[in-house]
Amino acid sequence: MNRRATGRNRGFTLIEMMVVISIILILLSVAMPIYNHSVTRKREEVLRRNLETLNQTIFQYTQDKQKPPQSLGDLKQAGYLKSVPEDITGSVDTWVPEPGDGSIMTLDQTDASGIVAVHSGSNQTASDGTVYSSW
Repeated sequence: MNRRATGRNRGFTLIEMMVVISIILILLSVAMPIYNHSVTRKREEVLRRNLETLNQTIFQYTQDKQKPPQSLGDLKQAGYLKSVPEDITGSVDTWVPEPGDGSIMTLDQTDASGIVAVHSGSNQTASDGTVYSSW
């Protein structure tokens, strides 16, 4: 009446372990693409926000100082930015400045040389099919 479990009745069999591992791998194969896509979308949102902030800050600097900044470092030195944000490449040195052509020059401005906007320096393709540098 009082049976003790033998060594064969304890633990999991190799088949049971293989089934569990297979189920876990199937779930991971479904979840990983979804996770990677969400990470890409967030990185693109951050890039759009950084571009918008930088371009607005350049415009504000130009309006306040009556001349466009010569570099993004000018925005930081003048207190318009705490730090230059990272490009989608992960570096602050890859921003591509758009040189001024006098298009946002006011009557009081005498010098239009400088930057009027920035673009990403990445040549990678975004999730919408465009190139980051065209944003």
